[in-house]
Amino acid sequence: MFIIEVLKTILLGIVEGITEWLPVSSTGHMILLDEFINLDVTAEFKELFLVVVQLGAIAAVVIMYFSKLNPFSKKKDEDERRLTWSLWGKVIVGAVPAAIIGFLLDDILDEYLYNYVTVAITLIVYGVLFIVIEKLRSGKNYRVGEVDELTYKDALLIGCFQVLSLIPGTSRSGSTILGGMTLGVSRKASSEFSFFMAIPIMLGASLLKIAKFGYGYLTAENSELYIPEGASGEYIALLLIGMVISFVVSVAAIKFLMDFVKRHSFIPFGVYRIALGIVVIGYFVGVNYLV
Repeated sequence: MFIIEVLKTILLGIVEGITEWLPVSSTGHMILLDEFINLDVTAEFKELFLVVVQLGAIAAVVIMYFSKLNPFSKKKDEDERRLTWSLWGKVIVGAVPAAIIGFLLDDILDEYLYNYVTVAITLIVYGVLFIVIEKLRSGKNYRVGEVDELTYKDALLIGCFQVLSLIPGTSRSGSTILGGMTLGVSRKASSEFSFFMAIPIMLGASLLKIAKFGYGYLTAENSELYIPEGASGEYIALLLIGMVISFVVSVAAIKFLMDFVKRHSFIPFGVYRIALGIVVIGYFVGVNYLV
């Protein structure tokens, strides 16, 4: 039966890799997918898996943009290194609001907002916002064309928009891209900055979830509520497989998005979000009615 769990993990990794970077909500898709493809693991491990599998997606950004993000590169002159350190400073500033709110409200968000109603509403609302903002920005020049042109004020304001991504279904990339475009930042620059801010945010969220899981496992009276006896090797394997698949698919998704925004608006993503939100409401209302 372990091979069945591996296949489920591969599918979850694919969905994570695609939806983490496209503005369609990875968390929302993972919650919905869990309704149909339920990993045969403990509830506590499943929560860990859904967060830690994002590490593969983070690795994709680091590797793809390593040259741009590396302030120690010998290929860069002094001015280029200074710009790289400045970029990292803006990334940290932008990550602070979501890091603080996420740390304080992590358990509350898990308990009250991780459900299909929240996901459906935010999918539709942000879908509408994408269409509206694209229509409002149509034909207008962007104040910021490249990510290096962002100011610290821009970074902080975009970071405040990122706080909204703590609500399932919102999309971390979606909220930051919308925030950037609202401030007059180009699609390309907004998308790239969204990628870079994901590094500390997603890494921090993963480490926090690992710490909570580890503490619970070590202090629980019944540790099998976390990892059943004799299953630790299989559980670790599922995590590693999910991260590897997420990494590979993330590389493709990032390349696709950066090519897409050069020629198209985000309106197709807005339409997709609205359609998916309606499908989600219809499905769960139908299921609850039949039950």
